[in-house]
Amino acid sequence: NGFNHSDTITMSPKLPSHLFPFLILLTLASIYLFSSFISLHTHSSSTSQSLAISNCNFFKGNWVFDPNHYPLYDDTCPFHRNAWNCIRNQRENLSLINSWKWVPRGCDLPRIDPFRFLGVMRNKNVGFVGDSLNENFLVSFLCILRVADEGARKWKKKGAWRGAYFPKFNVTVAYHRAVLLSKYQWQPKQSEAGIQDGSEGIHRVDVDVPADEWAKIAGFYDVLLFNTGHWWNFDKFPKEKPLVFYKAGKPIVPPPEILDGLKIVLDNTIAYIEKEFPRNTLKFWRLLSPRHFYGGDWNQNGSCLFNKPLEENELDLWFEPRNNGVNKEARQMNFVIQKVLQGTNIQLVDFTHLSEFRADAHPAIWLGKKDAVAIWGQDCLHWCLPGLPDTWVDILSQLILDGLGRTGRL
Repeated sequence: NGFNHSDTITMSPKLPSHLFPFLILLTLASIYLFSSFISLHTHSSSTSQSLAISNCNFFKGNWVFDPNHYPLYDDTCPFHRNAWNCIRNQRENLSLINSWKWVPRGCDLPRIDPFRFLGVMRNKNVGFVGDSLNENFLVSFLCILRVADEGARKWKKKGAWRGAYFPKFNVTVAYHRAVLLSKYQWQPKQSEAGIQDGSEGIHRVDVDVPADEWAKIAGFYDVLLFNTGHWWNFDKFPKEKPLVFYKAGKPIVPPPEILDGLKIVLDNTIAYIEKEFPRNTLKFWRLLSPRHFYGGDWNQNGSCLFNKPLEENELDLWFEPRNNGVNKEARQMNFVIQKVLQGTNIQLVDFTHLSEFRADAHPAIWLGKKDAVAIWGQDCLHWCLPGLPDTWVDILSQLILDGLGRTGRL
């Protein structure tokens, strides 16, 4: 009475025997088409994933509190600089400060895998050129990469300020200090010079001569990251010790103001890079890192004793040049830099916006020396390490991998 498996078989209509070869062919064709579809789908999804990363704007997004977000290194990294080693200097609330994760709008930012990155970069070199904010960045990079090669050792070559060599991968990552990028030197005033205008001398800037520290590095680095901006102000070069710009050995007439001088130096620097450096060198230019002095400038008791990021609606109050606050320089300089870099083969890296939020992430009063604050004021310019520059590393490493992939150098 029941309905069993054998009943099903006996009730099946018989197929004519001449159809079997056709069915076998049809089955094989189906399997082939299905496997091709799977392979194509897998390939296209991985391609679209890498394209999604390449097309992702890592620079727009927001900070999300994530208690599982932790640094990849600690205070024992041998490449630390004392004033930025906020764990050793016992900066308050550092674990809280390092629990914020940058989330770009509409895409995911993968965290750097130091093993994978150094594996891809095997036999290649990365260079940083610029001021101490690029050095701050470099230290973060070195400490993260050392996770994959504890045999990393300090590296120094004539003209290089500091760096590291990773022997397992034959990779060098180094920094060349050149705060104005162009060559500049102090020329004290000669007493017989005549008119006493209160100046003590000049800082001569040869706009068409790159600083010695990086002038001859073309060909050594496969990836380069440039920056400048933090020295282009009247704090560093007051009117009694001004910058005076020279071209072809003669003073530029009429003498440019500082921001115009920056533009001339950038024009000449970029022309030099494009002429002297191999085209397949991957070149990046980092926009400015913002300062967070609250209540006054660095020499007016400006402070950055914050425990959490700023809100988005606070940023313009702090940084918009039209508001004429003490932290306006980053956006001002960026405007000049972005204009000059248009149409070049140097890729802009805009860490400014994501860093503007992080008033909480500076060394502030925890500088490792008890008299440092009395002499220099709080440090609301550089960044704690581990800290915000680790996010810069996540982004730059992805841009490097994308860039090498596009040029077929992976």
